[in-house]
Amino acid sequence: MDALTLPARVIPAYDYRRERWRNGLGWTREILRIPGQGDWALRLSIAEIEQDADFSAFPGIERELVLLRGEGLRLRFGDGRCHTLNPPHDRLRFAGEDVVRGELIDGTTHDFNLMWRRGVLDAELLHRPLVGSMFFFSEPQTAWAIHLLSGQAEFDGEPGLPPLQVGDSAWLGAGPRRRYALRGGGELLAVRVSPRGEG
Repeated sequence: MDALTLPARVIPAYDYRRERWRNGLGWTREILRIPGQGDWALRLSIAEIEQDADFSAFPGIERELVLLRGEGLRLRFGDGRCHTLNPPHDRLRFAGEDVVRGELIDGTTHDFNLMWRRGVLDAELLHRPLVGSMFFFSEPQTAWAIHLLSGQAEFDGEPGLPPLQVGDSAWLGAGPRRRYALRGGGELLAVRVSPRGEG
């Protein structure tokens, strides 16, 4: 997928675009969408949930939700399933067309929201400690998105990529095989993205 070849860049948290949920019942801060115009195939955002609310429906989309901040979020599904995201950083993958209601355990939560179009992309989300250096390899069919949960980090030998602070993200686009060395300390989420069937 050509859109995955977008150049590598760091996306500081202050550049995230805040907008209403599709159903108007909450707010989200969009980190990245690919492609940038029209129907997207990949979207990263942070949902700000301030009250119990129904989730927007996204037919044809797979999504994974990770608790970033707050005391927990209970997800009640239309088919009777129930799952509670507990601190720290509990997560759940589910279908975008599922009927879901979010119920706050004790106050506002912020939740990392990974969404990708089923049948177009494959995405795998990893939660990892960062101690010293971690290596990411971009390839013709593999791109990476990184979100720094805590600490600080920088890419060795990459003057065009500024350091990451807590809450910042980075995109490492697909292309000729290339190694990125991320050095620092803390925790991160890393999303490996590839065209469907190519991962």
